[in-house]
Amino acid sequence: MVLKRLSLAALAAALMLPASPAFAYKIFVSNEKGNDVTVLDSEKEFSVIDTFKVGQRPRGIAVSPDGASLYVCTSDDDIIKEFDTKTHAFKRTLPSGPDPELLTLSPNGDQLYAANEDDNLVTVIDLKTGGRLAEIPVGVEPEGMGVSPDGQTIVNTSETTNMAHFIDRDSQQITANVLVDSRPRFAQYKKDGSEIWVSAEIGGTVSVIDAATKEITHKISFEIPGIRSEAIQPVGIRITDDGKKAYVALGPANRVAVVDTATYEVEDYLLVGQRVWQLAFSPDQKYLFTTNGLSNDISIIDVEDDEVIKSVQVGQQPWGVAVTPK
Repeated sequence: MVLKRLSLAALAAALMLPASPAFAYKIFVSNEKGNDVTVLDSEKEFSVIDTFKVGQRPRGIAVSPDGASLYVCTSDDDIIKEFDTKTHAFKRTLPSGPDPELLTLSPNGDQLYAANEDDNLVTVIDLKTGGRLAEIPVGVEPEGMGVSPDGQTIVNTSETTNMAHFIDRDSQQITANVLVDSRPRFAQYKKDGSEIWVSAEIGGTVSVIDAATKEITHKISFEIPGIRSEAIQPVGIRITDDGKKAYVALGPANRVAVVDTATYEVEDYLLVGQRVWQLAFSPDQKYLFTTNGLSNDISIIDVEDDEVIKSVQVGQQPWGVAVTPK
């Protein structure tokens, strides 16, 4: 057997490989009770680098596709605010109806869609002009917002009506309503646009809806030994771009469920912080970040190994999380 020797230079280079990610990005966390946003840096081992005030009761949060802007729903101020992702400076205020909860952006970044819980509307905002394009009536207590990969369909979930509403981008009309389980909180498309996954917080399930037929094809339930069923409350959902795994935040159960998207079976439950709420991937999908509202931290999950590798303290009652793209 022949052994290859490393030169001293090669060995030194190998030992000096950086532990940080291959490229830099920021993680933004909205702190509902702190009225601020915490910023973490991937190049600095996910340490906190800044916290800045944004307004009253920030919840939904998103980064523009080009990575330049951060949008925050300041729910008790009844507006959406835009900030610069590099300097964290305030840029402008965007119109919204009462109590904006969650928001999503069109894939090309030209429109913003926000759920206004108090007046049962979805507000459509033109991000070029900063003006309101439309207010679309939906069910009672709208919360979750999703958009198809091609940008043509917007999905809103209404908590009290227990429906997923499918809205056509061009006509701004509802084209289908799908009844799901009690208190739907989030809607997430698969990358290929074939399915929409909708979480039901009180129903304790995730409904998988066929995008073409608008029919529920699968319903995923959860069971954790030692945890009361009423404490298992699905909220945030993220699906890997390759479509193989889905992650579901289970609220007071303090777990994130790992679901095989081919079989729709739960493969694992990952223990995170208290009252896990929302989720976001790193740009390379190597990591998943969770907001834990009662332990005031985020958990960082290694996606390949499905292992929680770190927790980081942030602000008071972290709610939403967004990450800058590549």
